[in-house]
Amino acid sequence: MLLTDHILFLDGEAIVVDKPAGLPVDAPRDGSLSLENHLDSLRFGFKRWPLAVHRLDRDTSGCLLLARNPKAHGRFTRAFEDREVDKQYLAIVDGVPDADRGTINLPLSKVSTAEAGWRMVGDPKGKPSISHWEKLAVMDGRSLLRFRPETGRTHQIRVHALEGLGFALVGDPVYGRGGTKTRTLLHAERLVVKRDVKPSIIAEAPFPDSFIALGFTTPEGAAPTRG
Repeated sequence: MLLTDHILFLDGEAIVVDKPAGLPVDAPRDGSLSLENHLDSLRFGFKRWPLAVHRLDRDTSGCLLLARNPKAHGRFTRAFEDREVDKQYLAIVDGVPDADRGTINLPLSKVSTAEAGWRMVGDPKGKPSISHWEKLAVMDGRSLLRFRPETGRTHQIRVHALEGLGFALVGDPVYGRGGTKTRTLLHAERLVVKRDVKPSIIAEAPFPDSFIALGFTTPEGAAPTRG
């Protein structure tokens, strides 16, 4: 796999790659390959390796922003912290919400036990977490949803889907039933970062094959599949 074949946006201070599902952003403890193993190929003539600005879960595919210099990394990081980045995700959940759209305002906290490890849960005393969602399609008792998270908490969409809508993401081994032949079906489909002088960073990741495998077609407004 060459990440150079997955470039969605490239200029002098930013790269957006369509991160494949299964590739962790941070180096895992088991020593398997991660984004770090691909950074040298993403220099594109620069001496420095680019740096990831945010994180996507290992199973999550789609738009991942990298900064090509430290100053840009600082600006982009602040933009995420200040909720100035427009993010859209596609997800398939195990069920059909009654409403067609809504907003989930559910603060999140991290809990941990020796037996089950750690996970995120809804907690009134947790960190503010807000996700807007809409239902795009229904197929065989499952729904294709588009999420627009205002905040960027760990596992936010996965927990909001479960506790806010009552349906876990298909394939989710932590918050859902797991045990399926597919990965957690979450895809970062669109990323927009406004800049003061330069044009905005706008990237759209193609509709994933794993969603098509369950019978869903590219929704209106989404980037087409690769081909």
